[in-house]
Amino acid sequence: MARGIFITGTDTGVGKTLVSSAIIRLLLKQNQAVFAAKPLATGSEKQADGTLRHGDVAQMAEALGGKPVWVGFESPHPAAPSVAARWEGKQLDLMQMAKDLKFAIPDGHFAVVEGAGGLLCPAGPGISIADLAQELGFPILLVAKNCLGVLNHTLLALEVARGRGLEVLGIILNQLTAPGDRVEAENAAELARLTQVPILAQVPFEDVAGISLEKANWPTLFE
Repeated sequence: MARGIFITGTDTGVGKTLVSSAIIRLLLKQNQAVFAAKPLATGSEKQADGTLRHGDVAQMAEALGGKPVWVGFESPHPAAPSVAARWEGKQLDLMQMAKDLKFAIPDGHFAVVEGAGGLLCPAGPGISIADLAQELGFPILLVAKNCLGVLNHTLLALEVARGRGLEVLGIILNQLTAPGDRVEAENAAELARLTQVPILAQVPFEDVAGISLEKANWPTLFE
């Protein structure tokens, strides 16, 4: 059975790719063969040769040493997968996409799979990223932006995961803006009081390379 982890977030732009890339690099340092995937890549830029290039995919590929990243659906439209697919006259089948992804994972490789948006980001009527995560069956890492509102956003995401029977290994708080007040400093401690899910790491402001993530207790997550 394939081994892997699914990186999701409380929203779009919270730092999922930063975390995914850091995990890829750490696994490679541990001499673990890694398979990386971004099943739904919307907002890709069209290149001069007509091909599409997604910034998140490029960042993951760089962490992977230039090897290709598996992509199930790619679109130039910077929109939710459901909207991008509708604009292109397509219908997404996340169940088949999950099967194709799992089939593509080579033996002995650990899969690092990055979702799109949050768990309820739509891929079609009644279909969301949570369905993809559920079908893959990999445990989840939840990335959240450390700011006012993160408590509600995180608790909502955990509620969705719980309702789907998804295993959440931990939460990573990412400081995307300069720390502003006492609220942000208290978020990790408050989440620890409100939930049993561990805070695995806190990424400080301007740590764009995710260096701080190397201090997290990752090995126990990949056993």
